[in-house]
Amino acid sequence: MPSGWRLRKRGGAKEVKSAEPEAAALRRACGVDIVWVIQGPNIWRGETISMSPINRREFLRKSTAGLASIPALAAISCSTTPQPTAPIQPAAPVGPPLGLPIGLELYTVRDQCEKDFEGTLKQIAAIGYQTVEIYDFYGKTAADVKKLLDDNGLKAPAGHWLLPKLRNSLPKCIDDAKTLGCEYLVMPILDPPERKTFGQFKRHAEFFNKVGEKCKQAGLSFGYHNHNYEFKKYDDTTVFDYLLSALDPQLVSIEMDCFWVVHAGYDPVTYLEKYPGRFPILHIKDLKAGYAPTTEKDDKVGLFAEVGHGTIDWKRIFTAAPKGGMKCYFVEQDFFERPPLESVKMSYDYLKKLAV
Repeated sequence: MPSGWRLRKRGGAKEVKSAEPEAAALRRACGVDIVWVIQGPNIWRGETISMSPINRREFLRKSTAGLASIPALAAISCSTTPQPTAPIQPAAPVGPPLGLPIGLELYTVRDQCEKDFEGTLKQIAAIGYQTVEIYDFYGKTAADVKKLLDDNGLKAPAGHWLLPKLRNSLPKCIDDAKTLGCEYLVMPILDPPERKTFGQFKRHAEFFNKVGEKCKQAGLSFGYHNHNYEFKKYDDTTVFDYLLSALDPQLVSIEMDCFWVVHAGYDPVTYLEKYPGRFPILHIKDLKAGYAPTTEKDDKVGLFAEVGHGTIDWKRIFTAAPKGGMKCYFVEQDFFERPPLESVKMSYDYLKKLAV
C-alpha cells in the first residue's frame, strides 16, 4: 500500500487517511461511515460523513467494487466465498525408527561397566540412549542398579539371566527383574555343553515354557535370545524353527538377534512376517562384508560393524518389525576396532536419523 494510506476500523466506522478524491470514492462505493483524517503537526482533526445504512450483502458487493477501483486497495477482497487451499502434506518421517527409544545392551560395554558402572551409564545417557538391557549387576543389588538407572534418566525394559540362574533361583531372578522395572526376563545364551544335541533343545523348550508360566504369573514376559547355532538343521528343520513351534507363544517370546540370523544365512524379515507378534525385542548389530554364513558361533574382532556401517538393511528390517511384534530394540556390538563408546555413539547417530 503506498505511503499515506491507512485503513482502520473505529467502532462501526472506517477511518481512512487519504486524499479527498479517494476518500470520496470509498464513501460512494461502500456506503459506510467514513472519517477523513488529516494529520497536522501535533493534532488529528477529522470530518465524519454518515451514509444511509445498507444490508450486509449490498455492502459486500459495493465495497468489493469500490476497493478494487482504488489501485492501492485493489488486492483486498471482501468476498465471503471460501478460497481453495493447497492440500496439507504429511510430514516426512524422521528417526529414530518407529519413534521408539534407542536402547543399548550393556554387554556391549561390559569392560567399561566392570571398571566404572556408574560412570559408564552416565556416558551412555549423555550420548542419547534412553533405555538399556541389563547384562550384569557388577556386585550391586537390583535396587542399587535401579537407582543408578534413575539417576541417569535410563530405563531397563529387559534384562538377561543365564540358564543356571533360572534353574537354581528363578524366584530371585523374577524379583530382581521387577525391582529393575523390567518387562522382559530373557535367557541370553546356551553354553556349548548345553547345545550339543537336538534332544537338549527339546528339553530346553519344555523348561522354558515352565519358566514362562512363572514369569507370566508375576506380571513379566519371558524371552529367548538366539544366536546362529539355532540354525543348524536336524532332518528337515532348524532348531530355531523347532523352538518357534515348541515354545508356547503365550509364555515365551523371542528376542531376535538380527546379526546372528543374517550371519547364519537367513533373513530376519522372513521370520518377522511368518510369525507375527513373536518378536517383541530385537538386537540391532551389524555384520561386516566378506564373511560366509555359518551356524558355528564365531564371534571375534573384525566380524562386527557399527550399526549402519555394515551389510544389513536396517530400514527393511524395521519396516517389517511391527508385524513381528517389536516393542523395543537394543544396539549391541560384541567386539570393536575402536573405543567402544565411540562405536556406541556411531550406532546411535545412525539410528537417530533412520526414518521408518
